[in-house]
Amino acid sequence: MKFTVSQSALARAISVVSKGIGAQAVLPILAGVHIRAQAGSIECQTTNMNISIRHVIPANVEEEGATVLSGKILTNVVKNLPDSAVTFDDTSGSMSITCEKSRFRLNALDAADFPEFPALELDRSVELPSALLSSMVDKVYKVTSKDTSRPILAGVLLTVEDNTIRLVATDSYRLAVCDTNTQTAGVDAKFEVIVPGGTFHDVLTLPSMTETITIGLASSQIVFDFGSTTYVSRRIEGNFPNFRQLLPATCNCTVRLDAASLAQALRRVSVIATSNPSVRFDVDADGGLLKLSASSPDQGESTELIDVEVDGASMSIALNFHYVLDCVSASAQDKDVALELLSSMQPAVFKSYANINYLYLLMPVRM
Repeated sequence: MKFTVSQSALARAISVVSKGIGAQAVLPILAGVHIRAQAGSIECQTTNMNISIRHVIPANVEEEGATVLSGKILTNVVKNLPDSAVTFDDTSGSMSITCEKSRFRLNALDAADFPEFPALELDRSVELPSALLSSMVDKVYKVTSKDTSRPILAGVLLTVEDNTIRLVATDSYRLAVCDTNTQTAGVDAKFEVIVPGGTFHDVLTLPSMTETITIGLASSQIVFDFGSTTYVSRRIEGNFPNFRQLLPATCNCTVRLDAASLAQALRRVSVIATSNPSVRFDVDADGGLLKLSASSPDQGESTELIDVEVDGASMSIALNFHYVLDCVSASAQDKDVALELLSSMQPAVFKSYANINYLYLLMPVRM
């Protein structure tokens, strides 16, 4: 096995597939990068048995073959090489790596022991704009649950129907929904899948991302295909909660406010909320004011007033400021946010409307 490849292209390929390296792999082979050299290209693969990633780059291949090298060592070697041609030469079970005046010899593992990349036939697929989908995932994936006893809540529900993309996530304390209209390819009927939240975010932040991404379903897995990269993950099976049943049918108070002003005020007031993340929201309908306040037996108390537009009655509610900041951060591109309240013990609903419509429901805490 012998090939020569660009250092920059190889560094990028390893960066792409490194997400699939087993962090605490029981089998040493799963901590490695599988490299296969064939006519005109090399193929890099990794797997942790939950996800599998493959990325192909052009190379000058003199002798075809395959090997497995330590992912950690290979990453450190390649990223520190000069931006020049890198030659790999496999001899007697070890790999020689040469770049200008640098030379390394790495121990190699038997490529035959590396798991085969999943060969899947897609039942259904859809092609979506990557940048738009990435913006939508950023708005919802933090709301997924970290509770392993309820795996369904660790996922993001993706539906595509009638050229509408919708993402939904919930951890049972809060709910995030965003949707937008766009042209989609390959969908004749409703496309629906529950994608692990972390996986969804990781895929869309890979450096090899192209303008569009194809998402396909095959048996119990989901396949992301874009450019020279294929990312396969187990999808989450089950019935996602019906989020529409959680939404209040009406509200008694609507507060329209500036998202940036709310974020800044909330960060200042919450300095006091060290032991208790609760911040009280008091809406003064007559004065057109929103009062934020926090208190702590050990630290004292804080308050701040924000000018707002109020439609409806005065009302008070207490909310977890961490969760509110997540919402405001997700709405950063939208100047105005509407806060709808029904009562102090009913969920608060934040809404913003733009290219991506966003809804964030948050359960209150006791005042």
